[in-house]
Amino acid sequence: MTTTHTTSKPTAARRVAKKKAAKTAPQALAESLFFSRDESWLRFNLRVLEEAQDATNPLLERVKFLAITASNLDEFVEIRVASLLQRIEEGHNEQQAPDEGGLTLVERLDHVATMLHEFVEAQYTCWNEQLLPALDAEKVRVLRWRDLDGDQQAYAVEFYENEVDPLLTPVTIDPSHPFPRVLNKALCLALLLRHKRKGAVAAATLLGVVTVPRSLPRLVALPQVAEGAQDFILLHELIESQVERMFRGYEVIGKSAFRVTRNSNLYMQEEESRSVLESVRAELHNRRKGDAVRLEIETTAPTEIIERLRTNFELDPWQVFRMDGPVNLSRLMNLYGETNKPALKYPVFKGKKYKLGRKSVDLFDELRQKDVLLHHPFDSYETVEGFVEAAAEDPSVVSIKQTLYRTSADSPMFRALTEAAQSTDVTVVIELMARFDEASNIRWARELEDAGVGVFHGIFGLKTHCKLALLVRRDADGKTRRYAHLGTGNYNPVTARFYTDISFLTSRPEITSAVQSVFRYLTAEAEGEHYEPLLVAPLTMAGDVIALIQREAEHAKAGRKAGIVAKMNALLDRKTVEALYAASQAGVQIDLIVRGMCSLRPGLKGLSETIRVRSIVGRYLEHSRIFSFVNGGEDETYCGSADWMARNLYERCEVLFPVTDEEAGKRLREEILGAYLKDNTKARLLQADGNYVRAPKSGAAFSAQDYFTEMACEPVAETPGKVATKKAGKKEVIS
Repeated sequence: MTTTHTTSKPTAARRVAKKKAAKTAPQALAESLFFSRDESWLRFNLRVLEEAQDATNPLLERVKFLAITASNLDEFVEIRVASLLQRIEEGHNEQQAPDEGGLTLVERLDHVATMLHEFVEAQYTCWNEQLLPALDAEKVRVLRWRDLDGDQQAYAVEFYENEVDPLLTPVTIDPSHPFPRVLNKALCLALLLRHKRKGAVAAATLLGVVTVPRSLPRLVALPQVAEGAQDFILLHELIESQVERMFRGYEVIGKSAFRVTRNSNLYMQEEESRSVLESVRAELHNRRKGDAVRLEIETTAPTEIIERLRTNFELDPWQVFRMDGPVNLSRLMNLYGETNKPALKYPVFKGKKYKLGRKSVDLFDELRQKDVLLHHPFDSYETVEGFVEAAAEDPSVVSIKQTLYRTSADSPMFRALTEAAQSTDVTVVIELMARFDEASNIRWARELEDAGVGVFHGIFGLKTHCKLALLVRRDADGKTRRYAHLGTGNYNPVTARFYTDISFLTSRPEITSAVQSVFRYLTAEAEGEHYEPLLVAPLTMAGDVIALIQREAEHAKAGRKAGIVAKMNALLDRKTVEALYAASQAGVQIDLIVRGMCSLRPGLKGLSETIRVRSIVGRYLEHSRIFSFVNGGEDETYCGSADWMARNLYERCEVLFPVTDEEAGKRLREEILGAYLKDNTKARLLQADGNYVRAPKSGAAFSAQDYFTEMACEPVAETPGKVATKKAGKKEVIS
């Protein structure tokens, strides 16, 4: 047993709401129609864990998947679980309407707590019973101190003395030394100490705490003991082996690594006296000190240490997670990076570069003739980088406007924007509240301002999540034209290598003019008369999406061709789900490719019989949003930044854009969506009970991501599947 769940119900919740009202008929109905977002998310993370358990994946990639599940879980705990606890403690349980699953806050927290403990147990079972033995067989070992030979111990001690010890600050908790401020997710060591000197007072046990330095690697590489072998020791294991040197005069009678996760929600309030930038910076400071939500500690920890820590952090027993292995599995990502064994990783892949047409002299010449659609990472991101860099390098470019949600520290785009500002009008709308990128975005905002860039932070209370870049260029024919890039992913060259996303570049006046209107909305909150052909949140998108779904229902009722294929990260908006249910009842065949959370319940008789939901989890993070509507045979396809979630439709500035170019639209529907619908290797199908099962292997095994990779390396004669329609909205995939 790797975790302890000493109470089946969260006691914090019971203190606030001792009575639970019986479910009413409307609650039961809600539970039958919708899945809970939190439980759906946990099932998504379970699908990621399945990739760590899958022996057909390269071994170090499996380690990486396990690390990703831990990182995902951190964010879930510090945002979602923290929010549930806070709302319960504020007394919202009885006043709050049941959630999408028909449960109150207390009931939801009970379910989530149980699922969390079960998931953590599955993580450590995977590490101990599958990955560690497999790594050992490949001569990659994560050793305990007692397993090191003499030479390795000598090397480790020297490393400790030179690199580690100068950074450590041991603290003994007593009246003169209060409990140190343990930062969010900082790995620490707790020690149970007793004075060696005699006496009644000295016989009492004390608690010692040492914070493991974040500036050092969590895995220390050790001298090679055999050809082809790579040995490591965890940094906290090395520190543990030397604790007697830090606490001289004490007997160490117990020790354990631990980590505390805190509430990391940012709570912004609009104040005339404070800019958005200063507000975010102040809130970031609070994040590190938020209320404790979870305590992770080793299974070997003495009960006295656990109880002292639990009391100090004011946690209930269910909030203590005992780990049968390294605390903070996300740090195993270092094992992936430090191990030099290419055979245990995916082969290196570089996306295919876009080739200009024979009649084009540069990208702008190409865009005057046709639209350009790119599917990353299979199509190289260099084309997008070059589009933005043209603002600095092309003297014909006189203006650039761009949104930034997340980017990388060494982004060539960031450099291009600062360089372009020396001679060109540059406007950037940077989202300071991009979760866990706030600090870096603040830094970039200041650096851009220092370089002369006009920096704006969008509309207060709305995150700027749309992905837009607009260049104004005086072309060789003397005309001034606008060129736009619209995308589904962030302007981040690093994530562009392992996120699947769509980029769309165009000079179509109707689109570039609408993009300019969106920028005016973001910088001046000046609403345009219309934004057609774009769908813009929070202004028009929610209603437009439902109208598109309802139009398919009308086509189906009239006996015309109808069908929907929609790919997104999450589907949670209740009004949209209800529209999909109504379309299904009208006979519309609906295929949804939803990577993560999905509240829609497919396959219910009389409600959602024609709806199928699948999730693709593989080497690349599925991040593209593509929405295809058959529209009576006049197909319409949209891409963009928004999922079908309330936060995207009502609380963010988002854009969906139509892909009207015949060739590009056909590629989206037949090549890209067709491949995802054919996938029977990495696809899981959502069942009516909320569980996911592997797609049945009818015919040869097919992985969409592998197909895209192969297609990027060499020409492929045929597309893998074609989204076709039959009379009255029936649709099938033709191999």
